[in-house]
Amino acid sequence: MAVQFCQQPTRAKQNAWQQVCQRTKRIFDFFSPRRRDVRVMKLYLIRHGETVDNVAQVYAGVRDSPLTVQGVLQAERLGRYLTASEQPITHIFASDLQRAVKTAEALLSAQTNDHGSAPVTLRQLREQDFGFYEGKPFYTRQRDSKKSGKDAHRSRHQDDPDFQDVESKESMTTRTNAFVAEHLRPLLQRSVSEQQPIVIIVSHGIILSHLWGSILAMFSKHTVSLAPGLSVGSGGIVPLEYLGSWSNTGYLELDITYPIVNPHADLNSNDVAAVASPKSSEKADEGDSVTLPTTFKLVVRNVNGKEHLRGLKRARGVGSSQHDEGQKKIETFFKKAKTG
Repeated sequence: MAVQFCQQPTRAKQNAWQQVCQRTKRIFDFFSPRRRDVRVMKLYLIRHGETVDNVAQVYAGVRDSPLTVQGVLQAERLGRYLTASEQPITHIFASDLQRAVKTAEALLSAQTNDHGSAPVTLRQLREQDFGFYEGKPFYTRQRDSKKSGKDAHRSRHQDDPDFQDVESKESMTTRTNAFVAEHLRPLLQRSVSEQQPIVIIVSHGIILSHLWGSILAMFSKHTVSLAPGLSVGSGGIVPLEYLGSWSNTGYLELDITYPIVNPHADLNSNDVAAVASPKSSEKADEGDSVTLPTTFKLVVRNVNGKEHLRGLKRARGVGSSQHDEGQKKIETFFKKAKTG
């Protein structure tokens, strides 16, 4: 049939074939190095500053624990660090819990071009809901048990009338997948004339790990790499899916290189939509479901970055206490005036 179609084309078949060829050529031109413009999105996944519940060592998922004095210092340090090392923040998202919001606001306050902008706050970025364990102390592992202290406690109390289980991994992944689809992917569809995106996401340690998984799942395995000199885990052998934990204001720094709409390329809106939102069934590797074309590249630049915390010491006596917003800027508060 394929041979007959080519050798004895009817006018209708000929027109259909020409349309297929024209569309293929437009897509080829779009991705051709001679016709393609590329852009790098800087993406930071940041954990909030230290909280009162962090210091007390109690579970704080959806519980709205405030930042400590130390936590505000950490956020202010990170804000200045990002301002000195990057272009202005173009997009900033945060969990709607105050520890993330206040951290995000500190980052924006450090921006020299900030004029009253505010982070986009979302319930999708909240920490895992610890249910029954919210506000309760960390349960230590029992010596005679292979279970963690929390799991052992759960097995004893899960049938209690007031027991509420912790949020499942599947639920958290559903939330982070939705965030990526609704807020992150649209930023990869910008035109050549727009500013390079510097995107900040301020959230919580556990949900950030799931968010990283949702981001990583967009890319074919061979399009993901580590920056030179960067290793993950002991010897760099830990799978990329598991980057470890986030310190307070620790950040995961990512570069996403992607093609952008070239006004000189003859590509219609349907083609752009097909490139920007390809079908999830597209395959790049055996058994590897990919949602972005292989022209999209992901580079991991830093894992749990803490350079901004060098030299930061805990303020004696009050460093672990809740921050009072009535105080003047926190670092100047602790600077002692020099006397002759």
